[in-house]
Amino acid sequence: MSVTTGPTPGRSVGAATSWKSVLDRAATVSYYLAMSLLALGFLLPLIWMVSSSVKPEADILTVPPRFLPSTVTFANYVQAWPVILPYFLNSVKVAALSVGGLLVTAPLAGYAFARLRFPGRDALFLVLIGSALIPHVAYLIPQYIVFRDYGWLDTQYPLWVPRAFTPIFGTFLMRQFFKALPQELEDAAKIDGAGTFTVYWRIMLPLAKPALAAIGIFTFVESWNDLLGPLIFINSPELQTLPVALALFQGQFFTQVSALMAAATVTIVPVLLVFVFCQRYFIAGLASTGLKA
Repeated sequence: MSVTTGPTPGRSVGAATSWKSVLDRAATVSYYLAMSLLALGFLLPLIWMVSSSVKPEADILTVPPRFLPSTVTFANYVQAWPVILPYFLNSVKVAALSVGGLLVTAPLAGYAFARLRFPGRDALFLVLIGSALIPHVAYLIPQYIVFRDYGWLDTQYPLWVPRAFTPIFGTFLMRQFFKALPQELEDAAKIDGAGTFTVYWRIMLPLAKPALAAIGIFTFVESWNDLLGPLIFINSPELQTLPVALALFQGQFFTQVSALMAAATVTIVPVLLVFVFCQRYFIAGLASTGLKA
């Protein structure tokens, strides 16, 4: 008499596990491939800009276009650098003042909203966050009138003073970071006789380096790329910043594309350097905020 045996349970489980592993690997490969293609799509304009900055003018206008230059030349940088150098220095000055001022005011305001108790604290914080919802163009004319009455028109004060002393986003990030720190740190310092500012300066602020790096990078990029502010508040060419200088290579009938691409490449180098050197703190600062409401 023959005995019919069914499928071996161990083999079926092993086969299912093997197929699941293959599917997981295929999903992982597909995910990274899609992300790589997406990243390449974002990088194509940057690659084209850098490539065009070392091309002769005739190579840029070829049809069909070519990414790689037939002849590498740095004459475009030699032509563009003397033109943009004064504007570059102005941008460095405005960005440094913006970042430096914000790194003083934002941690103080964030610590006050996170740790200090005073009447109307939560309501005042809601007003602060709500003001971020107002479009910039809505208060541009009143802001212009205020700066005119202060005598700040045709100066660089309107470019960095509002950014340094009205840190809405920076205050929000610092508040969330300080609220995520253990209360025991502050209590232990107060038991040892430390005052409020001593606790902030010697304990809380050194721990806030990731958040400070995050708001510093955001502020630097915002200041560095600001085009509307210099166009509205400044008339003197010697006070203008780098984004305005890029328009100097565009004429009424002809645009110096190669020199413009060289100037644009120089413009993005400081932003890339700041991000590369502060990337670790930047990511840690964003990951550590928003943990406590």
